[in-house]
Amino acid sequence: QVQLQESGPGLVKPSQTLSLTCTVSGGTIATDYYWSWIRQSSGKGLEWMGAIDYRGVSLYGASLSSRGSISRDTSKNQFTLQLRSVTPDDAAVYYCARGVYGSPIHLDAWGQGTLVTVSS
Repeated sequence: QVQLQESGPGLVKPSQTLSLTCTVSGGTIATDYYWSWIRQSSGKGLEWMGAIDYRGVSLYGASLSSRGSISRDTSKNQFTLQLRSVTPDDAAVYYCARGVYGSPIHLDAWGQGTLVTVSS
């Protein structure tokens, strides 16, 4: 059974770069599936941010396309979100998840989420 675990700083200052890592166990990120990042801000719905597939090809949603990226380290079975120039609007609970059925948004396994606060 695949398991995902997010890690990274809980507090980031405005204008800094947020970097979060998702460690996957029970499955190999280079074998199959999409590996996605999703966030949920207080009082808002879930926002799919982007994904990297098993070949290493990245897809980005609107929140990442201009100031972020997703990369991976297959030797560690991890994938990483980087979001530059963060603002208080980027404060959220960030989740990593696995996309199945050939879709980065059909998600069948999630990490527990990590809370990120943006404050000076």
